[in-house]
Amino acid sequence: MLIKGTEDLRVQKTIVSIKENFEALICEKAYHEISVTELCARAKINKKTFYHYYPTLDDLLAEMQMELSTAYIELVKDYHLPEDAEKVNRIFFEYSVAQGLAYEKITCSSGSYSAAQQEMAAKVMDATWKKSPAFQKLKPEEQNLVLVFINTFGVGCYRQWVADGKKVPLETVIQISGALMCGGLNQFFKEKKNG
Repeated sequence: MLIKGTEDLRVQKTIVSIKENFEALICEKAYHEISVTELCARAKINKKTFYHYYPTLDDLLAEMQMELSTAYIELVKDYHLPEDAEKVNRIFFEYSVAQGLAYEKITCSSGSYSAAQQEMAAKVMDATWKKSPAFQKLKPEEQNLVLVFINTFGVGCYRQWVADGKKVPLETVIQISGALMCGGLNQFFKEKKNG
């Protein structure tokens, strides 16, 4: 349940407790190992209270990914692609680092979080690339290839950086990934424009 600030204070505290404890569990174990019973015990609520707000844990995870996607989209909404791809790449890395371990685990883990990862990527691509005039001029199959490149490359660099223990300074990762991504995008769109 998204908190709007108009709810009763007890409702707000309950939702915050559910979400905080869910994030803590995500950090500690695989998603398929998390149970509603354990979450409720940690949040100090009964199952009936949980089910009043969320039909399943998947619904809670979906709400969490929607909140994360929406916050990121808000940060990049005024940028124009492909022209501002390097700036958007920087914001992606800075935003990702600021979100903490639960976001990192959702973004970097395979398997249980795949659906959430795909939903987040689709929402971001719809709100960013799909409003690009240069992107709109592409054939649908070309658009698909660009989206796969952007998503695979950007998130892939972040995942690899995390897997390597973040040994490379954040600024260096941003510079390398931005240069590589923009080099490919700029070349592609230049050829499309001239071709």
